Amino acid sequence: MFATTIAVVVMFLFSYFLGTFPSAIMVAKSKGLDIMQIGSGNPGASNIARAMGWKYGAAVFIMDAGKGSIATLIGISVSDRRLGYVCGAAAILGHMFPVQRKFKGGKGVATGAGIIFVMYFFVMLLLAVMWVVSLKLTKKASIGSIVLLPLLPILFAVAGAPAWEIWTTIGLGVIIEIRHTTNIKRLLSGSEPPLGGASS
Repeated sequence: MFATTIAVVVMFLFSYFLGTFPSAIMVAKSKGLDIMQIGSGNPGASNIARAMGWKYGAAVFIMDAGKGSIATLIGISVSDRRLGYVCGAAAILGHMFPVQRKFKGGKGVATGAGIIFVMYFFVMLLLAVMWVVSLKLTKKASIGSIVLLPLLPILFAVAGAPAWEIWTTIGLGVIIEIRHTTNIKRLLSGSEPPLGGASS
């Protein structure tokens, strides 16, 4: 039992530090930019897309999603889906609150998407299509993320996920929604910039 607990702690910490990998910062730095000083300073795909273009934003999204996917796959391969979610959640926390950068990180959407990609591939495809449609209609990346998160437990239920997985997605969704508080405030005030705007 003790050895199992130690192994879980080690995997959690590994996944957390995997989540801290600074994808956006590295992509911006490759072009001589400091993404922490651009727009809202959020080191995420949306801020990168606004500052550098959608191709760079897509690259950051893929890398951040990869962190969630890798962590989840590690947990599943070592134990089961429960540990997969634990490791995936650790990666999200690492992305949001990287200890190396004074806990100032991204908002977790892409990393969370990486978890869903592994657990329910077709649900992720549906969400991706819905997010793209939302972006096309509103020109605001945050709206798709904020609106689709509450739909996630419903889609999981339709996909036949057990209750504990549905509650897990609710918990992770709440954390990610909280990280979008500033976006929600800007949306309500009408000051949220479009994807081609100057901040995120």
